[in-house]
Amino acid sequence: MIAMDDLRKQFTTGRGRQARTVVAVDGLTLHARDGAITGLLGPNGAGKTTSLRMLVGLVAPDSGTIRVDDVDLRTDPQGVRARLGVLSDARGLYPRLTARENIVYHGRLHGVADDVAHARCDHLARLLEMAPLLDRRTDGFSQGERMKTALARALVHDPANIVLDEPTNGLDVVATRALREALRVLRDETGKCIVFSTHIMQEVQRLCDRVVVVAHGRHVADGTVQSLCEQAGSDDFEDAFVKLAFGQEGHAR
Repeated sequence: MIAMDDLRKQFTTGRGRQARTVVAVDGLTLHARDGAITGLLGPNGAGKTTSLRMLVGLVAPDSGTIRVDDVDLRTDPQGVRARLGVLSDARGLYPRLTARENIVYHGRLHGVADDVAHARCDHLARLLEMAPLLDRRTDGFSQGERMKTALARALVHDPANIVLDEPTNGLDVVATRALREALRVLRDETGKCIVFSTHIMQEVQRLCDRVVVVAHGRHVADGTVQSLCEQAGSDDFEDAFVKLAFGQEGHAR
């Protein structure tokens, strides 16, 4: 389970008279349960990536709390990281290593024994339908192949919680469908807690059990797709999102 409560983060850009403060996240709250997929939905610049970077410990919040499986990030950051599998937009694979070598190396970083890491690698290759890729160097992989390798790498230590930052960026239809099916399996068969950020309505409708809507760094609504439509008084989810995120401003566009 992941619990982010009243998170706030601001940055200062420029220097001297050109300096200005940018509020990236302003009171975000997100609770994601086990065995469910929770979507963090918002337009570009809404604070989604900053929120997830705070969750995984890359950026310190100015205020608010983050707990993963009841472990507090402030007091035990390593304990939180050990419970997370993270797939960022930047896949970050070592191009001269094979897919297997990338995955097993990441397992070693998490303290996983080599034999266990290799076994997990083979299991994940079957789950993600990437067995033919395992012994190829990742240099020259397609976006879909890189995504599968990076996801397997994020899961090699068998974390209870998975965090994905706009995972379908740059993927074709086939790769997107493969990712979607893998996430369903991880939710339904292993009970993982999955959080992913996106600005794509269709991904949320097809995958998410619960959705948190953010705009201008603020939490503006949360619930199921159906309940969000009811809150906005609309049968169309895209229209409901615009109303919730932008109010009359968005409705007038």
